[in-house]
Amino acid sequence: MTNHKQLFLVYDQQCPACNYYSQLVRVGETVGELVLINARENHEIMAEITALGLDIDQGIVLKVEDEIYYGPAAMHALALLSTRSGLFNRTSYWLFKYNFIARWLYPVLRFFRNLLLKLLGKSKINNLNTHDNNKF
Repeated sequence: MTNHKQLFLVYDQQCPACNYYSQLVRVGETVGELVLINARENHEIMAEITALGLDIDQGIVLKVEDEIYYGPAAMHALALLSTRSGLFNRTSYWLFKYNFIARWLYPVLRFFRNLLLKLLGKSKINNLNTHDNNKF
């Protein structure tokens, strides 16, 4: 019997690395259904993220029921909830299954993500409406 719980992954769809990760990550069917949310679209979860003061340009968000996981905590939670099928999901699991490694590795990945978006000329989402914070 499968669980019909929905897990929401909020990410920047214009980021090739974020989009690639989001399309490949799989959670176990007993965990629930992973629903992908583009942070650049108007969605009720984005309002919740903004109200919490979380800068979506600096981290992905995973919402599981009433819990919000941000940045490295989201990657760690996804690693624990993911299937181990396929090279991508096994690698992600081994990289992020330990919280301390996720906290160390995530800023490095975020740096390269921000550099990639700068090189591609993408604008920030700027969900917190910070003055002069539209470019990477």
